[in-house]
Amino acid sequence: MTSKRIFSTIQYVFFLLLGFGLLWLSFRKLNMHQVYHEIANAHYGWLFLSLAVTLLSHIIRAARWNLLIETLSYKTRLSTTFYSLMTGYMVNIVVPRLGEFVRCGVLSKKEKIPFAALFGTVVSERIFDLIVLLLLIFMVIIFQMQLLSEFLHKFFGPFFHMVFSNFWTIFIIALVFVILVVLAFLYWESNKERFKKKAFYIKIHKFTVGLIDGIKTIKDMKRKGLFLLYTFLIWFLYILMIYIAFFMLKETSHLNFDAAITILVIGSLGIVAPVPGGIGAYHFIVKAALTEIYNINGNAAISFATLTHAGQTLLNIVVGGFSYMIILLTKNQTPKNE
Repeated sequence: MTSKRIFSTIQYVFFLLLGFGLLWLSFRKLNMHQVYHEIANAHYGWLFLSLAVTLLSHIIRAARWNLLIETLSYKTRLSTTFYSLMTGYMVNIVVPRLGEFVRCGVLSKKEKIPFAALFGTVVSERIFDLIVLLLLIFMVIIFQMQLLSEFLHKFFGPFFHMVFSNFWTIFIIALVFVILVVLAFLYWESNKERFKKKAFYIKIHKFTVGLIDGIKTIKDMKRKGLFLLYTFLIWFLYILMIYIAFFMLKETSHLNFDAAITILVIGSLGIVAPVPGGIGAYHFIVKAALTEIYNINGNAAISFATLTHAGQTLLNIVVGGFSYMIILLTKNQTPKNE
């Protein structure tokens, strides 16, 4: 086993244990009998409707991805794009972020599209989604400042205190990093002609060109209006899936659409954490938001987080597994870009 693989394994185990640690913290001091009662007596019809909305958002995301792919002058079927996307989501449950590479790899092989170009389109759409998420965060902070102020102070106050109380340590680390970057750049400038003849440079250069072409697809696409419409629908459906899920439990059924936006934004931080499947991180942060911002009791809050996380995870496993099976069964299908 190489040192890189050993490091990756240690890193994975660390974040997995961190996730279980956060999960333990989320359930600590709660009445487990009451939590079980909340989950057992939830109105699951609302959960299934929420998952149906989620599935629709994934279909629209696949259609939006197709717009970026078409800009590169490649063709693909919506079904194939959707199956590749869901296969990637399934993989993300086990290894965070690996799914982005997998979905590009599956679609690249299936429709004969360069992997680097596809990965560039994924980077492009992720950048755009990040902008939307930042706008939502800004809206939540502006319109719910009074509700959020105490929550932000409680959970992020210690972090800022640590930063400012250790200013010189952080400054020195940042300075060393900048110096290393500058030295690496100077070394590259003095040896780049020699590096350009190496096989690894040629491969990296080719991949980088494809990646940049993929990232530029948003600027070059012809149907920008449709792309923006798809983006709006995706994020609206994300908010709607949270709002619908509120009706599962009596304690959360009174929460409004504004609360759904807040929980989506805060819950997204748990999902993007480098913890497999967001386990623990999602539970911890959603429970904290529901209890600290909206005064939902801890038993109901963790029940909501558990049900929504389990539902989303199960959806990605079932639909992702089905999608991968379809990809395998149609492997002899003629590629669109043969």
